[in-house]
This record gives sequence, structure tokens and C-alpha cells, in this order.
Amino acid sequence: MKKIYLILVLITSIYAEAYTKQNRIDDMQKMAEAMSLIETGFFYNNKDIVRDGALKLSKAVVRVKPPLTKEESKEPLAKRVKLKIDLSNDIVSKIDEKAKTIYNRFDAKDARSSIQAYTSIVKQCMKCHYEIRHW
Repeated sequence: MKKIYLILVLITSIYAEAYTKQNRIDDMQKMAEAMSLIETGFFYNNKDIVRDGALKLSKAVVRVKPPLTKEESKEPLAKRVKLKIDLSNDIVSKIDEKAKTIYNRFDAKDARSSIQAYTSIVKQCMKCHYEIRHW
């Protein structure tokens, strides 16, 4: 039974679609739209808009995958590629966590903490773009 399961997993992974540069661009655009939606919710003091933006951000950020090839990362050393993958995964988890914090704190009428979480997300975005995307 374990062998059958293992074979199915291997076959599925072989035929799974790779995460392309275009997929990454699409996800980044969705993240930017979500951040804009959250900001709009702050300005209108509307927790439904903030919630929608935070949910869209969480859904988009978990799909983001780091560059996995030397060509994409522009680094010839495998160790550096692994460090970038780890950094990218860490940034994704922090953004997802802060997106949830935004809604929870805004819902609790703590706008200051919610805006601090928003700022923290922007810092994580810039960290990724600077360290991994080479802005």
C-alpha cells in the first residue's frame, strides 16, 4: 500500500505544473491589490474591506514560491540558493501571520496595532524584493 501511495505521489509531482515567473508576477499583483484593499479599509474605517484584503493577501502569499533554479536566482552556488529559499519561505510565513493580525486587531478596534502589522508586511515585501529579487 505504501508503495502505491509513493508511486502516485511521484507521478503527481512529475506532472504538476511548475511555478513560473508569470505565476509569480500574477501573485505579486494580487498581493499588491490586497494591500491596497486593506489600506482602503483603514481609510474608510471599514472592517469588512480590511478583512477582504487580509484574506486575499493570505491566499496570494501562500502561493508565492521562491526561485528554485540557479538561472532564476542568478546565483551559481547552491548554498546561496538554499538560503534564498529559506528566506523567502520565512517572509511568506511572516506576511501570512501579519495579514491575520491586521484583521484581528482592526476587528478589536485596535487600529494602531493593525497599521503596525500592515507596515511590517510592507517591510517584509521590500526585504524580499531587495534580497531575492535584486531591486
